Amino acid sequence: MSSFLCCCDDGGLRIAVLKKREYGTKYTQNNFITAVRAMNEFCLKPSDLSQLRKIRRRSPHDDTEAFTVFLRSDVEAKALEVWGSPEALARERKLRKQVEEEYKESMLFVAAPSVDPRAFPRSGKRTTFLQGPGKVVSVAICINGLNFIFKILAWVYTGSASMFSEAIHSLADTCNQGLLALGISQSVRNPDAVHPYGFSNMRYIASLISGVGIFMMGAGLSWYHGIMGLLNPQPIESLLWVSDLGLAFFSILATLLVAISEIKKSAQLQGLSFYEYVMQSRDPSTNVVLLEDAAAVLGVILAASCMGLTSITGNPLYDSLGSLGVGALLGTVSAFLIYTNTEALLGRSIQAEHVQKLTEFLENDPAVRAIHDVKATDMGLSKVRFKAEVDFDGRVVTRSYLEKQDIDQILHEIQQVKTPEDLENFMLKHGENIIDTLGAEVDRLEKELKHRNPEVRHVDLEIL
Repeated sequence: MSSFLCCCDDGGLRIAVLKKREYGTKYTQNNFITAVRAMNEFCLKPSDLSQLRKIRRRSPHDDTEAFTVFLRSDVEAKALEVWGSPEALARERKLRKQVEEEYKESMLFVAAPSVDPRAFPRSGKRTTFLQGPGKVVSVAICINGLNFIFKILAWVYTGSASMFSEAIHSLADTCNQGLLALGISQSVRNPDAVHPYGFSNMRYIASLISGVGIFMMGAGLSWYHGIMGLLNPQPIESLLWVSDLGLAFFSILATLLVAISEIKKSAQLQGLSFYEYVMQSRDPSTNVVLLEDAAAVLGVILAASCMGLTSITGNPLYDSLGSLGVGALLGTVSAFLIYTNTEALLGRSIQAEHVQKLTEFLENDPAVRAIHDVKATDMGLSKVRFKAEVDFDGRVVTRSYLEKQDIDQILHEIQQVKTPEDLENFMLKHGENIIDTLGAEVDRLEKELKHRNPEVRHVDLEIL
């Protein structure tokens, strides 16, 4: 039966047009599925698939150029042949799902078997805390932990409100930096099925919680102790605070210098100034250490000044005001951390200059006519997700296809076209191949974009 209809145009000339095919709301006969899906969804074995037609298709993965797929219609027919009926196949699927769930539940109560570590590549977590932000956080935890011990002992001997605020400040810093260490260790985990884009945002989440913790634990307790000092003033009973604050000042200054050095190095690598790098929260973990330690240095100076005035004048009012000042300082730092990390988690765009660079690279390609709706989102840890709608030049794509074909063979096929059905078959064959070529062009652009811009980890080019 012919798939062409004859009709007349406005001038009375007879023309042949292709009869429209109705596919319905669900059409899967020409769909391709992989061997894994065929075995999982249709309960087949590899021996069953070996009897089916195999088709080589372009792979969507960067590490392989082509892979084998099967026609869904062939797989469905084979599944009915193996299981006898759709009802039997549905029962088998349900049974396998129950067995899988029971296995998962049983694994929760079974000790993990011993595994030879040589069978798997080493994780990068071991070196995470020996360089970069991990090293900065590790140093900060050690120093702030020691400072807390010294300051709490000094508070016990002196009863100073400012010294108590400084002790709480160091405790808050130690706890928050422990949280940052947890965020860093989680952020280097590999992507999985539940989190396909990875865990890089864990650093921002940890830094956001850290900012909230500084406000509640550090600023809140400092304000509380300062107000209680104003209501019930107590004299400073010892001058031991001088040596403790001096030791704290130089140790925190050392941590601050480590954080500044790391930020300068990272900012230089990304072509940013020190101020831009901090304000954009490019590295939230190091940012927290920088701001906490800067606040700690200023807090020690403020506490020492107020405690000195109290010791000289004998008026405890200065000591209480120092505690309130440290609380205000911590409140300011926490507000900045909460704001910058919230902005990062909301998914902000990268710099306009960088977006323009990526867009120009695509527009300079001969296969591209125009780029629309460009979105380049910072995913954290110098990882960028790039999305754009691309208007491809069909002539260039078709020429790219023809350059890889035997032109004489195509001319021979054209000469064999005698009927509308021959024309349809010819066009369907080469039309599908041209669509495959267009997909290959998309893959090429995505790979080149990633190769030229290593920070771009995920590229979504939509054909307009």
